[in-house]
Amino acid sequence: MSQPAFEPPFTSVAELVPLLRRQGYAVVNAAAVAQLCGDGLATWDAFRDSWRDLPSDAYLKDGGRYRRRRHASFVVEPGDCRPVPHRAHWQPVHYNALHGGMERWFEPMDAELVSQPQWQALLCGLSGVCTALSGVSTWFVEAHQFRIDTTDGIGRPTPEGAHRDGVDFVAIVMMACAGVKGGETRVFEAQGPSGQRFTLNQPWSMLLLDDTRVIHETTPIQPDGEAGCRDTLVLTFRRQGFQDAVPGAQAAESKGAAARHG
Repeated sequence: MSQPAFEPPFTSVAELVPLLRRQGYAVVNAAAVAQLCGDGLATWDAFRDSWRDLPSDAYLKDGGRYRRRRHASFVVEPGDCRPVPHRAHWQPVHYNALHGGMERWFEPMDAELVSQPQWQALLCGLSGVCTALSGVSTWFVEAHQFRIDTTDGIGRPTPEGAHRDGVDFVAIVMMACAGVKGGETRVFEAQGPSGQRFTLNQPWSMLLLDDTRVIHETTPIQPDGEAGCRDTLVLTFRRQGFQDAVPGAQAAESKGAAARHG
């Protein structure tokens, strides 16, 4: 018997920040994302089409071939979103027991796409939510395009299991989901028993997380008929520089941002 699919607990833009303060996570639909970040996202076909050109993830330690991705990094301040030179994605083992402790050099996101006003509006809009929650105005943002497919019969959106990312806030944006079953999102208190489960399907719907308070995971996907895939955009927001294998690198980046606003 198949598992029931629970509907996302969508909230309004007006309740977004209060709800995040109360429980550490919130889910908004595409209309709310447009209200936060501009209505040009839903019709940005070139961005959506870029998921067709994601290279394979060569770092999967479980031997799978189900994940494709690109990566880019930005410094975002009020009204300003600047890309930084391409860099490795790195997490400590404490946050990612499967792939932590190693520099992972993924292919960069398309430079032309991330220079478009829609991208700037997306990152600035979501950074504004993070600022409303924390009072911090400078954010070090990593962007990840993910495609999880059923090439191997099963695809794992979070092969590391339930986890935190070691940042302040995380946004998980659903881009497309077709020809699959599963992919249930689960959010739990990091220091308690409570949690919620639901399935994101609507393009441009989004889960926002306070990474200091909750852990999250998404269950594996399987083909529903023909082979399918699940496409997401994951954005992480960190206040104290990027996570880096060399501590001095993020310290220099933080110092540079502070000097610009000193």
